[in-house]
Amino acid sequence: MLSVHASSPPAPPAAFNMAAHVLAHAERLSEKSALQILRPTGAERWSYGRLSAAVRGAGTGFLRAGLVPGDRVLLRLGNTPEFPVAFLGAIAVGLVPVPTSAQLTREEITKMAAQIDPALVVAGDGVALPAGDQKLLTEAELRRFEHLPPCDYQMGPPDRLAYIVFTSGTSGHARAVAHAHRAIWARQMMHAGWYGLGPDDRLLHAGAFNWTYTLGTGLMDPWSVGATALIPATGVEPATLPLLLKRFDATIFAGVPGVYRQMLKHHSRLDLPRLRHGLSAGEALPALTRAHWLEATGTAIYEALGMSECSTFISSCPTNPAPEGAMGWPQPGRHIAVLGPDDAPVPRGTAGELAVNRADPGLFLTYYRAEDAARAKFTEDGEWFRTGDTVCMTEAGAIAYQGRGDDMMNAGGFRVSPLDVEAAMVLCPGAGAVAAVEIRVSEEASIIALAYTGEATPNALAAHAAAHLARYKQPRIFQHFDSLPHNRNGKIDRKTLRATWPPLEKRGATQ
Repeated sequence: MLSVHASSPPAPPAAFNMAAHVLAHAERLSEKSALQILRPTGAERWSYGRLSAAVRGAGTGFLRAGLVPGDRVLLRLGNTPEFPVAFLGAIAVGLVPVPTSAQLTREEITKMAAQIDPALVVAGDGVALPAGDQKLLTEAELRRFEHLPPCDYQMGPPDRLAYIVFTSGTSGHARAVAHAHRAIWARQMMHAGWYGLGPDDRLLHAGAFNWTYTLGTGLMDPWSVGATALIPATGVEPATLPLLLKRFDATIFAGVPGVYRQMLKHHSRLDLPRLRHGLSAGEALPALTRAHWLEATGTAIYEALGMSECSTFISSCPTNPAPEGAMGWPQPGRHIAVLGPDDAPVPRGTAGELAVNRADPGLFLTYYRAEDAARAKFTEDGEWFRTGDTVCMTEAGAIAYQGRGDDMMNAGGFRVSPLDVEAAMVLCPGAGAVAAVEIRVSEEASIIALAYTGEATPNALAAHAAAHLARYKQPRIFQHFDSLPHNRNGKIDRKTLRATWPPLEKRGATQ
């Protein structure tokens, strides 16, 4: 049997709007709590009625500011309710929001903005802005839009452009991933295939608003079924999350493996009577973390695999847990395959590259203004998008994850290109030649490390990284080498570099 899984979900309506779909229950549930921003001392609560008014008021405000459908709106906001309001408000009237991390430096966001040419930048206090004279809208001005008359939803074909997110690519610079309105329709496959989500749930997500994992799993998906989204306020530490989970009656918890580890580091036992289970994505979940969480809480963690181009599409769930050694199953409605070098599906039980069929409603449209790069990720016949993940499909159809086929690194769930890190670090005076790799420091954790050949000190390198890279991209270890290994094509041999990295207790580097 070949490694293929194919099923077809129902098609979205011919006239469709992503924001309208997310808020379809808002009028009926106007008094119900849609969003709560949590602190140990209490919560800021937004009803469905207020959320809908803010989103549709934002749409009106954007149009009154002179924007027209198709304009890109760059979101430079922190972990505040205005982030999803701006995101959905733009989509409601046919604009194209572009969420970005508040951690990005001025030079990083300047490069990204140049790719999308935004008509407007929505700016939060203290968040780095791109260089140039783009039109700015402050967060305070955005809040005042809440009281404007509600906009009409711009309905149209579900395949039209809705939003753009950035992902790090192996080319060394962030790719602008263009998604259609239908992406939210495809997320319905996760409700039963991963979450076990229903209207009575209270889902607490530990991520930042800008991250697609949070925007989707933590906000839009709960709202699309009439559930309540719980988000910790900025500054809430992982050690405090168990208190919030219990105090605010969370039924589902979502985070990256590192957040689970941090919680367990401070709490060997967790009394969470309302919690049914946890969700994990962003990086592979170590077996030890899963076992420790089950021991501490009595609840399971259900894992998912995805990427910016297709969100999550492989997962385990309460009604179909992953078998031993596997990550999960293709979600019902997905069309995936495991391909060999010849673009043909390999036999089940054989390792190959995970691919998503171009007909999957959750698959991206293209890389914005980089269509050739997008086409290069598909098989020659254009039918399959190659993900870069090496997997094996069992005879029963489960997916066992075996790693990535490229050199991408993972930092707290964020995929980071080593070329992106190296481009910044090679400019540090005295760095010499540099190479960034992901180094495993325990069974449950890995970090970004930088090898260098120059005379710079680790402290100087760390200071340079802090000034030029977002926090999640910054190396945590700096190790001096006399020279860096290269393959016969002259490229850095990262596999050899990882294999020859000095043991932690001998390396004499900073972390």
